[in-house]
Amino acid sequence: MKKYDIIIVGAGAAGVYLAYELTKLDARASVLMIDKGAELCERNCPIKLGKVTNCVKCSPCHIMNGYGGAGSLSDGKYNITNEFGGDLWKYVGKEKALELMEYVDEVLCGFGGSEAKLYSTASGDLKTQALRHNLHLLDAKVRHLGTDRNVEILGKIYEYTKQKVEMMFRTGVDTVGKLENGDFVVKTDKGEEFSCKDLVLASGRSGSKWIADACRQFGIEQKSNRVDIGVRVELPAEIFKHITDEVYESKIVYKTDKYNDMVRTFCMNPYGEVVSENTNGIVTVNGHSYAAQELKTENTNFALLVSNTFTEPFRDSNEYGESIARLSNMLGGGVLLQRFGDLVKGRRSSERRMEKCFTRPTLKATPGDLSLVIPKRQLDDIIEMIYALDKIAPGTANEDTLLYGVEVKFYNSKIEVDGNLETKVPGLYALGDGSGVTHSLSQASASGVHVARILAEKYA
Repeated sequence: MKKYDIIIVGAGAAGVYLAYELTKLDARASVLMIDKGAELCERNCPIKLGKVTNCVKCSPCHIMNGYGGAGSLSDGKYNITNEFGGDLWKYVGKEKALELMEYVDEVLCGFGGSEAKLYSTASGDLKTQALRHNLHLLDAKVRHLGTDRNVEILGKIYEYTKQKVEMMFRTGVDTVGKLENGDFVVKTDKGEEFSCKDLVLASGRSGSKWIADACRQFGIEQKSNRVDIGVRVELPAEIFKHITDEVYESKIVYKTDKYNDMVRTFCMNPYGEVVSENTNGIVTVNGHSYAAQELKTENTNFALLVSNTFTEPFRDSNEYGESIARLSNMLGGGVLLQRFGDLVKGRRSSERRMEKCFTRPTLKATPGDLSLVIPKRQLDDIIEMIYALDKIAPGTANEDTLLYGVEVKFYNSKIEVDGNLETKVPGLYALGDGSGVTHSLSQASASGVHVARILAEKYA
């Protein structure tokens, strides 16, 4: 059994920045990072390669797994804020959380990210206009790298980090446990066993079920979290141009009149494309955008999400979200697509109606009826939000606005950790989106830096 000082399970944003900071600080520790996905250069989605038009459910999904995690092939958007994207500030303090996120931005800029503009949502005029229609614009600084530049930067971080950190890809971790001497043992799906003094669980959202099993094994308490369900909206970029040119990522929250529910915009991609992704065999929808001019499209896309938090006796919020996504997959063979005009008129979109649609979809999806998939309450919330957005971005509620479904944001149950993101089991850390503490690239990366500094001091 090969021994290490530190083993990191998961090569997502948290794991990447944990490994980076340990390398930079030259920690006197042997480090192994394991991920079930592929190396960055081998993360090739068949849809992106043009080999297929619909998701073939690769296992594991190249969009969701591999070096850099789900953030690698995203649009590379780093939001520096405590207002959304997680609760890291509750563990390390507000000033410290912002300091860590600012440091992550410095690292990105050092590897080529400075070419990307740093936006701010602190626009007084836009905030005022939104407030007049009961829309609330959240504050944040946003560094948008674009999918292409994001991959380039991660590649440079990988090259820098591999001098210090040993990495294993296409390798799943079956179980983790304790040895008699107090060290941790990690068993892989290839029959290998490794031991370590410190174990970091950074498996991301796609590892939610695995990390839950690991916590139960160690008797670590988890608090149930929410699930967000909604659609990906796609419309001509000109409609939101006055907003995206100024703030790029507008995080807008709306409280509906009908149900008093909270609906929010998420992951806005000016001149981007809609993509599908596979989470545990379930195909959902997301959005990307690029820095290179030749990769830009004529459309802007963003998510509209309704938060769902459940009370006793129901506890598995992710299963609720998965069941809705499965229904969409069953009806559409993957992602469903509907014109907003068809939705409000109570009719399904068909191939014939889509041929007459002025908004050209960037993702090949099955025309259908989202009302057969998304529960009425959430669908009513989404429709009301679209009409509200139409007041600050006229044209949002046009008949040819496209809605892709479903988009589901799964949140891991919050793991009980302290200010060091360490569990009650000494030497066992949980960080990133897999811990339920963070929900964004910036905060997940920051959590990795935070734990790296703690471990570097331990092995100084």
